Amino acid sequence: MIVFDLECAGGHTFEGWFDSHEAYEEQLGKGLISCPYCGETEVRRIMSAVALKKARREAGQDSGPPPIDYKRLAKEVVDYVRENFEDVGPKFATEALKMHYGVTEKRNIMGSATEDEEKVLKDEGIEFFKIPFPKKDEKKVN
Repeated sequence: MIVFDLECAGGHTFEGWFDSHEAYEEQLGKGLISCPYCGETEVRRIMSAVALKKARREAGQDSGPPPIDYKRLAKEVVDYVRENFEDVGPKFATEALKMHYGVTEKRNIMGSATEDEEKVLKDEGIEFFKIPFPKKDEKKVN
């Protein structure tokens, strides 16, 4: 069983439970997934909160929580964003404003904005968050 966070074209967010990723794709393709709030069938996956699995404790270890591998966690977040967000570069604020006012369709975007542009977005009530991305090393194979 797999759980996805979903969003309809109307902006409502909800969870969908599926047997597999393939089952989600099949149901989505057939228009079988609909928003429980408005019935909209134009649905897309959105970024989910990260869940951590508790590790089993070996005999003799303390009973505290397992250590968090922050490097792995950060890499997973960066990889997810790179795979699921459109990079609009320095046009981030412009694109966010267009989506906010219905000029363009809502979608996941990433990019950069100046401090003044960030202030405008906040003043307009547009939520966003910053993730520091490591620079890509084009010479590196993996």
